[in-house]
Amino acid sequence: MKSLVIRFTEALNDIDIESAGDILDTFGEASNIEILNWKAEYPYRPITLFNIARSSDSIFIKYSVRGSMLRAIYSNDQDPVNEDSCVEFFCQVPNSDKYMNFEFNCIGTCKASKRLARNSDVTPYSKEELSMIKRYPSLGRRAFKEMEGMFEWELTVKIPLRIMGIDPNNLPEKIRGNFYKCADGTDSPHYVTWNPVQTPKPDFHRPEFFGDLYF
Repeated sequence: MKSLVIRFTEALNDIDIESAGDILDTFGEASNIEILNWKAEYPYRPITLFNIARSSDSIFIKYSVRGSMLRAIYSNDQDPVNEDSCVEFFCQVPNSDKYMNFEFNCIGTCKASKRLARNSDVTPYSKEELSMIKRYPSLGRRAFKEMEGMFEWELTVKIPLRIMGIDPNNLPEKIRGNFYKCADGTDSPHYVTWNPVQTPKPDFHRPEFFGDLYF
């Protein structure tokens, strides 16, 4: 099982999301989303890196992706962005049966919920809560159909701790989570993970395979 540290970075306090990426490059903990758990059926693996850190009240993640094919047809929050060129962060706080899924396509459209399992006891985040999740996509926010070629893109997101059920003034030692790269609906479908997922078919909704994320 992998682990990483979500370090407190004072420079992230009261900063615009557009400027957070440079701070994450310097002070965030860097890692790769590179594990092909289902290589025989889905061998494609775009290069996907992320940097993570936190401010006093939020977690910041910067994703950097390089790969073939690019798609972003969904522009409304809670659309099925996993079908587009997509990066994801799933997490679970201590003493909770539920986990959270935060999914973003390459133009920053977000799908997020709290749930017991993939299709069980699902509570989507409200429009107000989604508006609190700040995003800065390098590609802009305009939707587009799938394009062929080699592409590089970045996405920086800010997720408030409170909407994750975490009191910023009383942080747990750690939470558990996983990071993903996928693109279900493209001509190059892929399912890549940070921590290994030991299931016969692609399934990101498996908190038993989350790694440890320390505060």
